[in-house]
Amino acid sequence: MSSKLSREELKAKLNLETSQIAWHDLQTYYARGHVVRVAAGLDLLDVAAELVADNKPQFDEWMSTGRVGDVPPAMAQAWYDQNAELWAVVIAPWVLVQDRDGSPQTNA
Repeated sequence: MSSKLSREELKAKLNLETSQIAWHDLQTYYARGHVVRVAAGLDLLDVAAELVADNKPQFDEWMSTGRVGDVPPAMAQAWYDQNAELWAVVIAPWVLVQDRDGSPQTNA
């Protein structure tokens, strides 16, 4: 993506590239360690734009507070068991995912 895009243009472009995807379809990326979890309280497009901008201080803050990071194995298993649909956007090689319904339900 061109760095010449304004932040709003970038977010508009990313919005067009954002879609829902089944967790089952992300298993290869998860196994490679390329899936980044984004907490439900964050704007997925803001996080994607900051990744494109290589804003390390912002990512360090989000990661230190647990708002952005790896998908823990228990969450991955719960999403798999539920065949969860997540919002996702690709910022190669990363796939940012967000469960807008919050944490997976473990009770049936």
